[in-house]
Amino acid sequence: MNSGYYAAFTGLVARLGALDVIANNLANVSTTGFRGQREFYSAVTANLTGQVLSPLNRAINDFGVLGGSNLDLSQGSLHSTGNNLDLAIAGSAFFAVQTQRGVRYTRNGSFHVTATGQLVTQDQEPVLGPNGPIILPPGDVTVGEDGTIMVAGAIAGQVRMARFSLDTQLLPEGNSNLIAPAGTEQVATDSKIQQGMLESANLNPIQQTVAMMALQRHAELLERTLSVFQNDIDKTAIEDMARD
Repeated sequence: MNSGYYAAFTGLVARLGALDVIANNLANVSTTGFRGQREFYSAVTANLTGQVLSPLNRAINDFGVLGGSNLDLSQGSLHSTGNNLDLAIAGSAFFAVQTQRGVRYTRNGSFHVTATGQLVTQDQEPVLGPNGPIILPPGDVTVGEDGTIMVAGAIAGQVRMARFSLDTQLLPEGNSNLIAPAGTEQVATDSKIQQGMLESANLNPIQQTVAMMALQRHAELLERTLSVFQNDIDKTAIEDMARD
C-alpha cells in the first residue's frame, strides 16, 4: 500500500509541475519571439534503506517525477507589420541585447529608436552590434538580411546575430530573454533578418490547451487515488489502535 501511495503522490506532484509549465506557455502565446517549454519526466527508485530490491519490488518502487523542462527552439511563424524597425530572424540565431544583468539573447525584434538615436527593445534595452550598442543617425532605416543597417544610403551599423550549439543550456529570463553560458556565443551564418516582420511564439495554443486539460484530468484521478489510500491508512490505524 505504501508503494501505491508514494507512486500516486509523486505522480500528482509531477502533473502539478507540468501544469505550471503549460500555464506559462499559454500566458505567452501572444508574446513576440517567445520560446515554449516542454516538460520531461525522470524515474526515481525509492530509497528503501537496508533492503535489497527484487526486480518486482524495484519496478513497484520506481516513481515518475518531473525532471524539468526544455526550451523548444523551433522557428515561430513570421508576420508582416509594416514597421521598418520590426525585425525577425529566419533561422536559429538570436538578437543580442544589453540588460542591467548582462548580455541576453532574444527573438523579439520589436525595436525602436530613442531620442538619442539608440536602437532599443520594448524594455529600453540597447540592441547590440558587433562592437556594442547601435546608435543611428536620423533618416529612413533599411536592414539587410545579414543585419547591415543603412540610413539615407550609408552604412550606419550592423545588428549582431548570435547562435549556439545544440547542447548549450539556454535559460529563460522574463518573457522573451534567454541567458547563455559565458563563452558559448557563436557568430550566426545560417540565419537571415527579415525587416518589417515579427516572429510569433512557437506555440500552438490549441495543442497547449488540450495538453493542459489532459494533465488536469490526470491530477484529479491521482487526487482521488490518494484519498482512497488515505482512507485505507486511517482505517488500518484505527483497527490497530482498537487491538492495542
